[in-house]
Amino acid sequence: MASSAFLKRMRFTNTMVSGFQSSRSYAAAAVGTDLISSAPDVSLQRARTWDEGVSSKFATTPLRDIFKDKKVVIFGLPGAYTGVCSTQHIPSYKNIIDKFKSKGIDSVICVAVNDPYTINGWAEKLQAKDAIEFYGDFDGSFHKKLDLIVDLSSALLGPRSNRWSAYVDDGKIKALNVEKAPSEVKVSGGDVILGQI
Repeated sequence: MASSAFLKRMRFTNTMVSGFQSSRSYAAAAVGTDLISSAPDVSLQRARTWDEGVSSKFATTPLRDIFKDKKVVIFGLPGAYTGVCSTQHIPSYKNIIDKFKSKGIDSVICVAVNDPYTINGWAEKLQAKDAIEFYGDFDGSFHKKLDLIVDLSSALLGPRSNRWSAYVDDGKIKALNVEKAPSEVKVSGGDVILGQI
């Protein structure tokens, strides 16, 4: 009974998201976009414990430090502890991390509209911190600047990251994949972006 209600809610969410997305474009984030200049005032928060946050005086990481002179695979997802993100999206990168490294990728990064403490607890639960760098976009400013934000209020999540992936070389997007619905991992999984490097 509960699973039936959940499936109905997800179908409703996908319908709402499809309607919302069809009325907008992804002009801000596209192949060729320079992430550093597109969001020069935006920083992300590396996943960490509360005590680590206090000791660092709640330091943030400018996009320049993440992308400048580096080859990065980055993927965004709706949120920590959510079903598809935990069971499909993260494993699709974690399980092939050696293949990314063999292609010269400096880091594989996961970012979501969450605080860095929630992201940290989730990454530890998934035992993925050794393979993937996790960052929180606590107020959604990174995703808003790139027009990769989606309203998931119908699933009680509010404004969140769309499900997406990108290959970024020295700050510039070389490949970008955005899912049509946040409940799917069809074009943003690790195997797809690996083939685009």
